[in-house]
Amino acid sequence: MKYAVRNVLGASLGALLVSSTALAAFSPLKLDTVHSKVSFTAATVLFDVDGEFEKFSVSIDGDASKPETVKVEANIDVASLNTNNVKRDNHLKSPDFFNAAKYPMIRFASTGVKMQGSQLVVTGNLTMHGVSKLVSIPFKVAKGKNGAGVDTTAYKGKLTIDRNDYGIGTDSIAAKISLEDEVEIKLLIVTFQ
Repeated sequence: MKYAVRNVLGASLGALLVSSTALAAFSPLKLDTVHSKVSFTAATVLFDVDGEFEKFSVSIDGDASKPETVKVEANIDVASLNTNNVKRDNHLKSPDFFNAAKYPMIRFASTGVKMQGSQLVVTGNLTMHGVSKLVSIPFKVAKGKNGAGVDTTAYKGKLTIDRNDYGIGTDSIAAKISLEDEVEIKLLIVTFQ
């Protein structure tokens, strides 16, 4: 459950940042919802738990040729959390972890987008479980043509967060016994024109 919580947080941040990058680079861009993914990995003392958020949305405004003018907002549906284990998913959505009934969305609002070397860095406020924290997510950008010959851009980002910073699983006995604090969030945002 701790893993799932971390993954959800990670996934939320990743999706927001990647979407911002894709929109800033091209205009207009469409999100490839088939290949885009917000996923996470949470570790226990015995094994890793992988999961993803299956429902998320991203809006981007600004001048595509000037990343610093881009504003990004993202929303992740906590109830769409999936670790391929229904019992664990329900526990992660419970008050012990994400409390999806009280906090149904994970939100990201950018405060800055800039190029840093070869990476696009998106900074903004990540709000989860009623707590907001400023985070920065670096993305690697790859361009090419998809199978249909359409120009496509993929943004890959990773972010590591501490679930305790957002109060996720902090009162869970199971989490205290076996769940690691850090959760890795992996973002893959694929766009095409």
